[in-house]
Amino acid sequence: MRPPAVLRLGNPGRRINIGLIAMTFVLTIFAGRLIQLQGLDSKVYAAQAAKQRVQSEKLTARRGSITDVNGHELALTLEAREIFVDPSEITPGKRDEVATVLAAELNQPKEQIAAKLVNSASRYQQVAAAVEPSVAQRIMDRKPRLVGVGSKHVYRRDYPGGDLAGTLLGFVGADGTGLSGLESTYDELLAGRDGEQFVETGRGGQRIPMTRSSLKAPVEGRDVRLTIDRDIQWAAQKAITDQVAATGARTGSAIVIDVPTGQVVAMANAPELDLKNWSKTAPENWVNRSVTDVFEPGSTNKVITAAAALESGAVRPETVFKVNDNIRCADQVLRDSHPHPMERLTFSGVVATSSNVGTILASQKVGDQKLHEMLQRFGFGTRPGTGLLGEEAGLLPDWQKWSGSQRCTIAYGQGVSVTALQTASVYQTIANGGTRITPQIVAGTTAENGAFVPSAPGKRTRVVSERTAGEITGMLEAAVSAEGTGNLAAIDGYRVAGKTGTAMRYDVKCQGYCGYTSTFVGFAPADKPRLVVLAVVQDPHKGYYGGEIAAPVFKKVMTFALKSKKIPPTGTTPSSVPIRAGER
Repeated sequence: MRPPAVLRLGNPGRRINIGLIAMTFVLTIFAGRLIQLQGLDSKVYAAQAAKQRVQSEKLTARRGSITDVNGHELALTLEAREIFVDPSEITPGKRDEVATVLAAELNQPKEQIAAKLVNSASRYQQVAAAVEPSVAQRIMDRKPRLVGVGSKHVYRRDYPGGDLAGTLLGFVGADGTGLSGLESTYDELLAGRDGEQFVETGRGGQRIPMTRSSLKAPVEGRDVRLTIDRDIQWAAQKAITDQVAATGARTGSAIVIDVPTGQVVAMANAPELDLKNWSKTAPENWVNRSVTDVFEPGSTNKVITAAAALESGAVRPETVFKVNDNIRCADQVLRDSHPHPMERLTFSGVVATSSNVGTILASQKVGDQKLHEMLQRFGFGTRPGTGLLGEEAGLLPDWQKWSGSQRCTIAYGQGVSVTALQTASVYQTIANGGTRITPQIVAGTTAENGAFVPSAPGKRTRVVSERTAGEITGMLEAAVSAEGTGNLAAIDGYRVAGKTGTAMRYDVKCQGYCGYTSTFVGFAPADKPRLVVLAVVQDPHKGYYGGEIAAPVFKKVMTFALKSKKIPPTGTTPSSVPIRAGER
């Protein structure tokens, strides 16, 4: 029989020591981790926590306005509200109700909104980019409240005139960036600088009260004041639009320039761009045709040939030319605008009756090089200098490369290409006594403190003598007389000087000359010029002579502008200009 087992008691002191060692080890690990978290890596973890808790919010700067010369707003920024939804907060049972209400308030298809609500993985879906504040308030105040629907403050760009000066002003995109016209050219100045706000938010995105926040305030955009007169712009736009429609033309442009300053008072194109619906218009119709489209000027160019002839001393206004209705130039026979027997025309008569043959005879007394130099002095081959988006320089071939026929056709405006603004600038130079002033479209801008800062005056360049400019003015007055080609431009009570232009139109599609460019440009009062008006109509299908198609537009626009500017008739009588030999 085995003896019973002896039960021995454990050593309590040893167990306690082992336990203390284990606890000490665990506590040491915890202490080391705390030292790492709160000491060595505290800044790293604090930064990560702040990143999760602190949210950044962009504070959009208010875009500056574009105004006319009298301060009337042509482009301005209005307050609006963005409507958005958080699909994760909208239960499936509430989706139809939310979609129905938003569709009715925002005038959007219900199906389009419903598609955004089913995206439960998303916390943010934009429903409307910019709605009236009153509409947003009505949505947010709805009882019972629409859970998951929110709004935030935004801005929207507005153009009160719709298509008034549309291609000149241009437009902004959804992000507020200028995409065309002056909105693009002056985007940096108009846009200002966005600000930024940092706030602490909880898990649900709500701001935590009494927590820190920082603010970098936005800097509002500055205003741009144009030289454009809103009322005259409207009249010019209506006149050219009506005539393009009436003649079945492709396009047209009308420009008004203040003679003493070179400031552009109106710059209209047809068709114009509706700035409230620009996204529905083809991009090729976003451009400002007054400065981008080039064309052969035709007989309006004869004043430059006249200037070259008079400045050289080879011709005087009373110089007589024997003018047939055709002339041979190299391998081509060039004809006058209409058949006629040989005429003895004074040089004034050549310009007044717009004789191609007479103009060629005068240019042959000048020479190719001097004619080319005069074209350059009037600004051909260089940009006018307004800084407008897409401004073209036109085409002026080197005189040494002129073909045999070009040596004749360039004299009457075929073989060179210009823009409408370049042509108007030529006549501003004549009207201003031979001094060209760089055309100006921006009267000034506002500084950051709101003070108006006027633009520097346009550069002044002497092109021809005052005597030559005066003699050409007399010829242009005769052109608007009963015997001239521009008699439909005459305005009762005013002395008007101007010139018709009818040029064959080069068309890329037909790869040749197809159709015509009809032009009239002139100034009034002729003896004390204040305004230049140009009208150009491209490819009319109901008539094509400049005196028939463009001169009536000139008359309407000039008559309105003279009245609007309160420019009275001078009350003087023009001197008699002999058109044919032997006349007095």
